[in-house]
Amino acid sequence: MQSILRQLGWRSPAQYVLRRSRYSLCSRAYSGAPFVPPAQLAEQPRVKLTIDADGVPNWHGATMEDVNAVISDDAMKEILLDPDVRGKGKLAPESPSFYTGRAPYYDTMTSLQMALGQIRATLKTLQLLPLPPFARASLLPMPPLWKNLEEMSSEVGMKLNTTRYRRLLVVLNELHECLRIATTAGHTELADMIEQVVAMFERGESQKEEYMSRGKRTIAELDEFGRSYTLGRRKTSSARVWIIPRITSNVKPVDVPTTTILVNNLPLSQYFPKVVDRERVVYPLKVAGVLGKFNVFTIARGGGSTGQTGAIAHGIAKGLLAHDQELLTVLRKANLIKRDPRVVERKKTGLAKARKRYTWVKR
Repeated sequence: MQSILRQLGWRSPAQYVLRRSRYSLCSRAYSGAPFVPPAQLAEQPRVKLTIDADGVPNWHGATMEDVNAVISDDAMKEILLDPDVRGKGKLAPESPSFYTGRAPYYDTMTSLQMALGQIRATLKTLQLLPLPPFARASLLPMPPLWKNLEEMSSEVGMKLNTTRYRRLLVVLNELHECLRIATTAGHTELADMIEQVVAMFERGESQKEEYMSRGKRTIAELDEFGRSYTLGRRKTSSARVWIIPRITSNVKPVDVPTTTILVNNLPLSQYFPKVVDRERVVYPLKVAGVLGKFNVFTIARGGGSTGQTGAIAHGIAKGLLAHDQELLTVLRKANLIKRDPRVVERKKTGLAKARKRYTWVKR
């Protein structure tokens, strides 16, 4: 290739420096072409090639025989003579991100970001953005279930790594947030449009149902006598709780009904003499508004008074949920359905207690 270009008159910067110098012998010694006398040089065809601004080669009157005499490589002739082969007339890439090497991924991100911008502009026009915190907290719960890394790679059209997958999920989560806002506000047309975009990256309905039912809490059932049996835990304590509905007669009672609570065959006031402990036990009944409607019998084992009262309250809340499932929202907001995971931290070797250290003495 260099010999062909050298025949066309191309010189390197070093050759230009040597050509301007007075040492012609050094210039001849550096040149790779053999020395040709001036008389013979006039007999050889002189071929001059320039490229116009449009990329069209100009041979300055040289014929094809002159080009064949200078250039013997057929591939080089095709490159120099055919402008289409050299790049003129070549179609532009289909994607603006073609030269990034990851055109499918960046095209998908660009289209999603453009759709997100248009949707946000529409929500701002409808006075739905920005939302105050209390309005955002009241949005309909619509947890998304996106495709995993392998499924998302096949959807995009190229293999994704973890970083690009997370960046894609950030945009999809923002689109899903706009979907929740549009659905809660009642704009069905906008919600359907967002749903069409988001549905391409979500899992199927069967996988959604399986995923949603995976962490669903099982509710205790009533036995043939209408009793519920549940188990509550707190710290190292555990409590087995039976809740029985009160049987009232047709006669109007004179006294206000009360709930009988027995802990290890002892009345509540006798087993827990402190008012704080008793209030902690009856707190689920007060929150649900069923104080006086049920009788409670429980067996508590392990731990101290705080752990046992927490375990009994946990069991009572689960038992009330078995009798009336509509109490789920109330009991959940009161943090009574989920077990309190806090336990005492263990003592560490070399420390006085779990985190307390001994006094450091210099001498």
